[in-house]
Formats: sequence, structure tokens, C-alpha cells
Amino acid sequence: MTNPVPLLGAADPAVYRVCRPAGAAPYVFTADHGGRAIPRALDSLGMSAADLDRHIAWDIGIAGLAEQLAERLDAFAIAQTYSRLVIDCNRAPGTPQSIVAESERTPIPGNAGISAAEAQARADGIFHPYHNRIRAELDARAATGRRTLLVALHSFTPVFLGVSRPWHCGILYQRDARLGHLLLASARREGGLVVGDNEPYAVSDVTDYGIPVHGEQRGIAHVELEIRQDLIRDTTGQVAWAERIARWLAEALPVLK
Repeated sequence: MTNPVPLLGAADPAVYRVCRPAGAAPYVFTADHGGRAIPRALDSLGMSAADLDRHIAWDIGIAGLAEQLAERLDAFAIAQTYSRLVIDCNRAPGTPQSIVAESERTPIPGNAGISAAEAQARADGIFHPYHNRIRAELDARAATGRRTLLVALHSFTPVFLGVSRPWHCGILYQRDARLGHLLLASARREGGLVVGDNEPYAVSDVTDYGIPVHGEQRGIAHVELEIRQDLIRDTTGQVAWAERIARWLAEALPVLK
């Protein structure tokens, strides 16, 4: 059985946006939850415009931060366009968190009772093209022996289910802590920042896709950065955090083994 309506039409935006595709820096920045677009065929998933503005739909500010980092460092960056409520591009397709029927006590009507064919259409239309572009970039670099550091960018809400979060940012890693520990040291030297060490989230094979697949499986240095959304909601904040992250990466690069 196939999905009766094509997922993406001519009026829908491209699945991802690449900044600095020929960037000379060793960094590859990814933003899995960079956008909040909904394919027209899905009729806004039955969600209100107000709910689609909330953090449940996207990582607020992260696409802008990725763009600022790309421009500042002359680095490749890719930001995924569609809402995580359509399909989460940091969860393996077919897992319970890939397409959710509820997010933070908010029902997602368009995801209720979704069929296997409909879920596959979302994976084929959005998830796989996005990750195939990342894969192609990493493959091309590996083929020429180019040094590469993968930096997965995410943002988190200041208040989660009524609980305030004290961190300004989180530095996340799993099996390979090389880059994560160097960035932690730089962040803590700055002072004035509450820095989470695998907080407010931690990377795992169950809850993540990008770092385990593109970083760990390839054996390239990598890290996941979580920035609190109120700090990067506007361009001023995005510029400030891009400068800060660029500084941390510059400190890490010469000593990274």
C-alpha cells in the first residue's frame, strides 16, 4: 500500500538548507530540528499556529545559530526545514519517538493512527534526503582525507513541563568524549555560564540518530551542543553564541587527538 497523497508538492519548501557548501573549515554543523514547516498535504497536522510556534515543533533559534557559525568560520552547515512533529530527524524511523501522537501533553491530531505507509512516506520524503546529504558530505571528505569535526546543534526550552532549567548550554557526548571534554573545559573557563555535562539531555543510541550514526560509526570527532532557546531567539543572541562556540572550537582544534 502506498501513501495516497505525495508528501511534498511543488509549493512545499526544500527539505534542507545548506550554508557554505564549499566551506574550508573542518567543521560540519547540523541542525536536525532547524525548521517548523509542515507539508501542505498534512494540513498543519491539525495544530494551531500558536502550537507550531512552540518549542515542541522545532529548535527555536538553532537554524540562525548554524548560519552564523557557517559564515563566521567558513564552515559547512545544514539545517533541516520541517517540523520535528512531522518526523523527528534525530530519531531512527520506526522508533516510538520518530512520529509522536503527543508532545509535552499536547496532542498532535495529524499523527494519531498514522499508518506504516504514511510513516514511510515521511521518512522517504524528509528524513532520508536530509541524512543522505550529510552522509554525502562526510563521504566526500573521507575520500580526500579531509579532517572533519561533526557538531550537532540543538536548542532546549528554559522550562520543561513546569520545571525551570538552570543551564545556559549543554555539551553532550556518548562513547567518544574527546571534543566534548575540550569544549566543557573552555565553557567553564569563561565564567558566568551554567554548563551542563550531558545535561539537560544525554546522547544515546535510543534517543539520538545523528551523533551515533554520523559521528560514532565513522570514528570522527564529534559533539552535540544544546543552547537554551531564550539565549538564541534573536539575531543578537545567535551572533553572541556563534562567537562563543567558535572560540571554544578554536581552542579545541589544535589539541584534539
